[in-house]
Amino acid sequence: MPSFLDPKRQFDLTAAISLAIAQWLESLLQLSVKIKWPNDMYVGDRKIGGILIENILKGKVWKSAVIGIGINVNQTEFPPEIQAHTTSVKQILHTDCDLTKLLTDLCQYIERVYTALKRGENNTLLTLYKQHLYRLGELHPFLVDGVRVEGILSGVTETGRLQVDFNGHTVDFDIKEIAFVI
Repeated sequence: MPSFLDPKRQFDLTAAISLAIAQWLESLLQLSVKIKWPNDMYVGDRKIGGILIENILKGKVWKSAVIGIGINVNQTEFPPEIQAHTTSVKQILHTDCDLTKLLTDLCQYIERVYTALKRGENNTLLTLYKQHLYRLGELHPFLVDGVRVEGILSGVTETGRLQVDFNGHTVDFDIKEIAFVI
């Protein structure tokens, strides 16, 4: 339980775990892995996995945090509607993977970033998270209130809001306020 974290900084846990998975996948695949805000993992323009964190607070105190991690490992077939935008470790490495070994390695990466988070290295982890952002610095289409707009993804705030620059005007968005057009 991340009781050492200020509940106002819940996004630090998302950033740290996402970063750990991206770094682990990069070491495994020997390819660049990007984080599609806030928590999906991409190799090129193909999703390889993601996380979901449920933070449970009691007042202003952490009660628990449940982290779910999904990585496409040995899967080679995907439903037609997502096939063009999805990949797996096996498709990239062209070999079956030992799930126990992969899990052991992933846990080491998670332990490393979690320890850094406990040491108060939140800003360093957030900087590394930002460096791994999918489409960072690129002009990209987004949906805002159902309207297609183009902007340059410029970063995330300390609280996890996505920052997009629209012709020199930066706007911060929460999770349900903006969507990537893929």
